[in-house]
Amino acid sequence: MQIPTTDGLADAFAAYPDHGERHPGVLMYPDAFGIRPVIRDLAGELAGHGYYVLVPNFFYREGPTPIIDLPAHIGEADRPALIARLMPLIKDMTPERTLSDADAYLGFLADQPEVGAGPVAVTGYCIGGLLATRTAAAHPGQVAALAAFHAPVAADGPESLLRLTADVHFGHAATDITPEALGELNRSLDAAGIAYTSEIYPGTVHGFTMSDTDAFGPAGLRLHWDRLLPLLTRALAKG
Repeated sequence: MQIPTTDGLADAFAAYPDHGERHPGVLMYPDAFGIRPVIRDLAGELAGHGYYVLVPNFFYREGPTPIIDLPAHIGEADRPALIARLMPLIKDMTPERTLSDADAYLGFLADQPEVGAGPVAVTGYCIGGLLATRTAAAHPGQVAALAAFHAPVAADGPESLLRLTADVHFGHAATDITPEALGELNRSLDAAGIAYTSEIYPGTVHGFTMSDTDAFGPAGLRLHWDRLLPLLTRALAKG
């Protein structure tokens, strides 16, 4: 799929049940390694629960997927060189670019004939979780649910979270955040006055949802589904 944006065409894919029905929409941002089989699997599993899941290549300014060559399994020895290649692109994902793209992604999602009327959800992994958080904060009337996993959700400052109105779940890797920092983050969410859960997943490291990396933790992935699916059920009206 090709999504028109102010800076060009963003390639994307969608997963949804082939029942000839309309489904609640979910915008899913991948991690920094981008669209690849594990992301397609995550989107497909979520779609199997009755959602239309749109996954954009948010690095489309650099080119279409794949942005960089990835090994079939990303080991710890591979990670430094891959992150060094991606870091300039990550830094280029400014709030302004994120929000311009989010307008295009959400508009495209709403226009799909398989997507039902009503609010949508956004979810994301790693930097994709930050992009999801920015998207939800900028679209309070449209985004009813936000979920982010092993993500720097407060990278724009605690005040950025005050604009959230969606129901929220943040699932943090144990190596990504201290209990003290979690408390500070959760106080910002308290100040926003929203329904949320924000917790450290025990025994996890950054990237725990991604089965094609050494960071993968099966228990963390299961907990991710245990938190994500009820959130979507609560927040999105199903027709």
